[in-house]
Amino acid sequence: MSGCVLIADDVATNRIILKVKLAASRHEVVQADNVDALLELAERHLPDLIILTQHLPGGGIMAACKKLRANPELNAIPVIAVLPVQDRSDRLTCLKAGADEVLAKPLDEIALLALVRNLIRTRSTYNELLRKQAIAQEFGFGEVTHGFTRQARIALVPKTREAGFSWRAGLVGQTSAEVKMLTKAEVLDNSEGEGTADIFVISACLSQESDGLHLVSELRSRPTTRHAVMVVHFASGEGKLATMALDMGADAVLDGDYDGEELSIRLGRLAPRKLETDALRSSLDKQLSLAMTDPLTGLYNRRYAQSYLKRIAQSAQSRRQPFTLMVLDLDRFKLVNDRFGHVVGDEVLIEVAKRLKASLREVDLLARLGGEEFLIALPETGDQEAARAAERLRRVVGDQAIHSPSRGVNVPVTLSIGVFVSGENRNSRLHIDQMIDRADRALYTSKADGRNQITFVKSAA
Repeated sequence: MSGCVLIADDVATNRIILKVKLAASRHEVVQADNVDALLELAERHLPDLIILTQHLPGGGIMAACKKLRANPELNAIPVIAVLPVQDRSDRLTCLKAGADEVLAKPLDEIALLALVRNLIRTRSTYNELLRKQAIAQEFGFGEVTHGFTRQARIALVPKTREAGFSWRAGLVGQTSAEVKMLTKAEVLDNSEGEGTADIFVISACLSQESDGLHLVSELRSRPTTRHAVMVVHFASGEGKLATMALDMGADAVLDGDYDGEELSIRLGRLAPRKLETDALRSSLDKQLSLAMTDPLTGLYNRRYAQSYLKRIAQSAQSRRQPFTLMVLDLDRFKLVNDRFGHVVGDEVLIEVAKRLKASLREVDLLARLGGEEFLIALPETGDQEAARAAERLRRVVGDQAIHSPSRGVNVPVTLSIGVFVSGENRNSRLHIDQMIDRADRALYTSKADGRNQITFVKSAA
């Protein structure tokens, strides 16, 4: 996932080298050479990530982090601090000042880009919640409040019980959170119910190499633990897998000897944010479901989709990034109702909605426009990614018949799709309704060409 990265370094050569590395991964880069310029550019661009160096004029990393965290508009932007050498004292000082991660020179390009992807992905998810909150207020709901009434729950998953006792002892006095020590099997057995952990601290290698990373991946796939904080600890010599851990969903990695103080500092920032987003997500889900969801499928309805699309379009235009809009329609759905009845038709719609939702990212929008027609919006998605996504959605519906529990029959259905891609220099003046209309016309072309087809809007660049 690409994003806007603000680099703050007083050495022009350093900024240029880092910009080249980030631009190669399609990140937009903004540059500052002192703390004041950093704050001014951060307020103007609202970047997805900030990278700071230690000797930045105007106070350095500490002053920059403190000023960023004191600004309500900027305090949620993730920050990477870059130190000239690996030093534990300086690393902890940066983390205490508000940095999300600390790296030392020389920078490992692969590890850096993995960390950038990870932090931007987290930021994107948080921004999506804020967009939902804005829409809820637009529709007459009050602003969500975040009065936390409980402490975070931490699950330690060490390689051995002896290591676990050491981990827990290192946290005693450092945190007021509830701390439990669990085995991998206990985590998997207990991760589906109420009261599951908010934070998992997992050894990268439990009974065998990298199986701790597989546990992270498994927990990310489960609804009850999908949004949990994951911290992975690599013992000395295991750090080569740290990049993989970040890409598999870890929020942070600890490398080398276990450091209870560093872990508690990191959790001091990660835990409140996790509880905040949980409260925000829960409250918004309750509010939005009242007026903006389809009662049959549980998807968002047309009213919500149009408001949400406006924000996606505005964000894409201001950040000069593409986004994709799709209109999807089940082929010959009337025949399903005529042959099997409306109960089966409803079952088909519910299953189609589940399959589509499971095939999309959390930041994507899926809505039911009415009848058998759906709308999908994919932020930061250009032509090639849109083509792959559309084909994946077409196949996830059409490749396997839908089983009807009420009638015990398998109902084959296919999907026709119309796709509109808005880019930096294309269609910038179109209204959302015009974009939907163009995607709708492309859908009719798919129908006319034999159904079970994908058609892109024909438009000049």
